[in-house]
Amino acid sequence: MGHHILVPKEGVAVHINAFNFPIWGMLEKCAVNWLAGVPAIVKPATLTSFVTETMVKDIIDSGILPEGALQLVCGNARNILDFVSSQDVVTFTGSASTGRLLKAHPRIIQEAVPFNMEADSLNSMVMGTDVKPGSPEFDIFIKEVRKEMVVKCGQKCTAVRRILVPEAMAEDVQIALGKALAQTKIGDPRTEGVKMGAIAGRDQLMDVRAQVSKIMEQAELVYGSLDDVDILSGNKEKGAFISPILLRTDDPLNCIAAHEIEAFGPVATLMPYGSMDEAVELVKMGKGSLCSSITTADDKIAKAYVLGAATHHGRILVFNKECTPESTGHGSPLPSLVHGGPGRAGGGEEMGGMRGVKHYMQRCAIQGSPTTLTEVTGQYQYGGTYKQPPVHLFRMHFDELEVGQTVVTHKRTVTEADIVNFANVSWDHFYAHTDETSLQDTLFEKRVAHGYFVLSAAAGLFVDPAKGPVLLNYGLEECRFTKPVYVGMTIGVRLTVKEKILQDQRDENDVKKGIVKFLVDVYDETGETVAIATILTMVRV
Repeated sequence: MGHHILVPKEGVAVHINAFNFPIWGMLEKCAVNWLAGVPAIVKPATLTSFVTETMVKDIIDSGILPEGALQLVCGNARNILDFVSSQDVVTFTGSASTGRLLKAHPRIIQEAVPFNMEADSLNSMVMGTDVKPGSPEFDIFIKEVRKEMVVKCGQKCTAVRRILVPEAMAEDVQIALGKALAQTKIGDPRTEGVKMGAIAGRDQLMDVRAQVSKIMEQAELVYGSLDDVDILSGNKEKGAFISPILLRTDDPLNCIAAHEIEAFGPVATLMPYGSMDEAVELVKMGKGSLCSSITTADDKIAKAYVLGAATHHGRILVFNKECTPESTGHGSPLPSLVHGGPGRAGGGEEMGGMRGVKHYMQRCAIQGSPTTLTEVTGQYQYGGTYKQPPVHLFRMHFDELEVGQTVVTHKRTVTEADIVNFANVSWDHFYAHTDETSLQDTLFEKRVAHGYFVLSAAAGLFVDPAKGPVLLNYGLEECRFTKPVYVGMTIGVRLTVKEKILQDQRDENDVKKGIVKFLVDVYDETGETVAIATILTMVRV
């Protein structure tokens, strides 16, 4: 038979993070590489590396990690990739241009080093053709655009860069958005009332101004200033403060700069569109984005946009008055979702959940007899040799049980009374169980036993009723009914220890226990399986 296993890679995880991810970028990635059993070398951007260094010091001082599990490199580390091998994993979060440079490193190519890139992108927010001033969706759109422009001073990989609105709504949106942006108080974030701080540094401020100037060669500045800003507190000369910048182009199909140049600050370009097809065409001109959103009360418009734009996006959020109160917002995915995007956005994803853990492991296909693979994997493989336990499995503690140990139960012949009684108890009177005259042109030859009766009868056969180490049974996995069970058939059960998972104690008073997965194989008088399932039990150590 064949099976897949995952084993930790023998190298290190190299995490290269942009200046706007000094903490989150590191912790999000390290969490999963540590769970995979792989140590990490973190290289933050020099501009904000002092923040990363403070966090790393706290982590090391806490003693929660094995020695060497976390290492930090600050400053110039331009040869860091010269030494990676196929057993290492490199992840990058930052600008698309830097990501492409790193991804093309000769060592990455030569060693086929796994490389995950999550790049900044020209994300878009779209107003549906049904939205009008005064509607809830209009207000939702203005509020969300403003937030995505100014939160973190626009220094987010998911920040909005392109604002698409119907042609008839362009003036209304420009006026409303200008009023909303004017409410944004700028200055030292420690000051009461301040809603937007500064760009990360003076060099970064100069870069934002330069990029905006390039876009302005094809677009018009309609709100804000590159040269001056009103602040509540702070120092204009020393601080990297900038006002929100709203640009506008009335020819978005030919305003190439707005689709290719990203000013990494509180900057976005307003773009009128003529039809939903044109809106989809415009967002695709960004050549791949992490996220987009559409605000509409019309689900048909939402469907048209989502299915049209999905090829070029990692995530699309639909705003309306129903979902907005609970929404995570344009820039924040639900934790269960994959965050990443194609093309310019890097073609990678955030390393969260089991997906992230597996990224730092090698999948290997193994082949052999079921008995051999049971020993290799520590999980019972169907068809493997059974081990004879000294007593019933429910009489044994967690640490006494061995994978492969099996109890073969007594047998039971199914009667018509069993089926009738189960139907009356469960209220399941499906015709195949209760009406033999309706079976013509069906899969069944005669009245058939309920699948859940077969499973219940199996439990009656394999359960040892006396009090013992088994604390409780709390679920089923992979339950299948594979063959009809008719009146007069005889069933028995093979109960096998499939897998053992030791649980941590929550505190000193918690019972020492583990989870034991038992394979329940129900078979008939011919030896053929009629039902198979995995039950989950909690067993005392």
